[in-house]
Amino acid sequence: MAWVIVGLGNPGEEYSGTRHNTGRMAVENFAKYERLSEWREDKKAESLVSRGLVERTLVALVLPNTFMNKSGKAVSKFVKNVKSAERMIVVHDDLDLPLGSMKISFDRGSGGHKGVDSIMRALKTKKFVRIRVGVSHSTASGAIRKPVGEKVIVNFILMKFKAHEAEELRRVFKRVTMALEKIVTEGLASAMNEFN
Repeated sequence: MAWVIVGLGNPGEEYSGTRHNTGRMAVENFAKYERLSEWREDKKAESLVSRGLVERTLVALVLPNTFMNKSGKAVSKFVKNVKSAERMIVVHDDLDLPLGSMKISFDRGSGGHKGVDSIMRALKTKKFVRIRVGVSHSTASGAIRKPVGEKVIVNFILMKFKAHEAEELRRVFKRVTMALEKIVTEGLASAMNEFN
């Protein structure tokens, strides 16, 4: 049975390379690594879609072209019921994790992430896999320095990554790719054991 992999972000050039588009960038990276089909626009689903095989498992990659807080509208065109949501992986930015880290979770709350909230409301379930990719700064000792206050947070997540953060991003995208591969070929438990 196929897996649906969703990369969350905002459409449009002005959001390209921003922290809030980390999920989208990670899934684009995965598509390139796996040599999946060219991205094509699905107007009905308001998404860009790429398909192909990872080993012998069929995957459909979805990049919603809706804004983050409307992601559920796009995703509901691909995931029709609660049962099929269990075969969906949502990749997104996470302020609770430092840049360079990632965590796989399943059947958890949205943590205040508007895109994840939208998907949970649209599908009426939280039973799906998430790969949370850290975007927050950290101190030299590794403690997280999370932005505080709504306006500060909005400005932070809509900020483009700095040049010196690119290497960190490349490393974490490689780990996300390996984790996605492991989930679709060997299952969630195996991936969580290796990557969490």
